[in-house]
Amino acid sequence: MPSRNTDEAPSGEVMDDSYVSRSGSKNEAIPVQSDSDRVIDPIDTSKADTDAQLEKDDAEAIDTRNIMKERTRHAQPEGSYREPGDTEGLPDDTGRSANTLTRNQNTA
Repeated sequence: MPSRNTDEAPSGEVMDDSYVSRSGSKNEAIPVQSDSDRVIDPIDTSKADTDAQLEKDDAEAIDTRNIMKERTRHAQPEGSYREPGDTEGLPDDTGRSANTLTRNQNTA
């Protein structure tokens, strides 16, 4: 049952550094940082536009200059691919399970 009073957030300490790597072990492969440590964000928010990137990706994917002689690389000639049959590669159905066949073959 959801809470009826959603206007009030619980009070308390939101910063908990008990999980931070000890000072001697911060040189480990992946040190755990404190909540208060400043993190450098590699994404430039003035240039980060998902819609623009998606449009660019779509344009590159649809670019006909990327097609090599109307074929894909290493593709076999048309008509050479064949779907396997439903029973292709399966042993003949003798009405016996594979375990029974294997056990009988080992005792023969």
